[in-house]
Amino acid sequence: AGLRVLDASWYPPKERNARQEFKERHIPGASFFDIEECRDKSSPYDFMLPSESQFADYVGGLGVSNDTHVVVYDGDEVGTFYAPRAWWMFRAFGHKEVSVLNGGFKNWLKEGHPVTAEITQPTPAVFKARLNRALVKTFDEMVQNVSSLKFQVVDSRPEGRFRGTELDQGLESGHIPGAVNIPFHSFLSETGHEKSIEEIQEIFRAKNVDLSKPLTATCRKGVTACQIALAAFLCGKRDVAVYDGSWSEWFHRAPPHYKVSEVKRGK
Repeated sequence: AGLRVLDASWYPPKERNARQEFKERHIPGASFFDIEECRDKSSPYDFMLPSESQFADYVGGLGVSNDTHVVVYDGDEVGTFYAPRAWWMFRAFGHKEVSVLNGGFKNWLKEGHPVTAEITQPTPAVFKARLNRALVKTFDEMVQNVSSLKFQVVDSRPEGRFRGTELDQGLESGHIPGAVNIPFHSFLSETGHEKSIEEIQEIFRAKNVDLSKPLTATCRKGVTACQIALAAFLCGKRDVAVYDGSWSEWFHRAPPHYKVSEVKRGK
């Protein structure tokens, strides 16, 4: 009774329809966590955090109270893609009892666990949200950090986008000065499960990322950055912040010399 399972799947509209797939089959008792709905719709950037009241109303409607243990998953082929974003959102709004289904829906199916098309109507609950600002970085804070270096920055995008050698979903690519690149899939095994804690620690060590010091994650739109936060969390580091605007905002707002690109450097 104290557990709520949420499907936080999202796919590019031309590729797959997450809500339709949920209607066709999902984990019994699960509800659909619509990342398109639970966001700041007034922002020009994708998937920015909603207000405290918006988040509270949305998850309360899914039957989640402050005492509920929430488990999130998604159906992406890599195993886990959007679920860590939902996990981080709950944590950012003060909810501690939230987990990610290791291996995602892909492995739930592979292991032969039950699925259903039956839609459960949860009893609405009261959720009180309080934003933990330590887990969210703003554009201004990221700009200040370029010179102050108060925290490490890890970028979870593919190497080509980080280096600026390939387009980032239509945008010119590159990265924030001083950022380190660890593509998010580095933390996932071939089966789509999270790698062992020892393997994750070694990945961070190889990139000279010190988990004992402040760390902020970034990506294209604040989604796969949450995989960095999750990986560090598994190693015992529970205070990784996410730059919510990520490259989407940085590209449009940062001065040109704050956008590091090998392509531009080569011209």
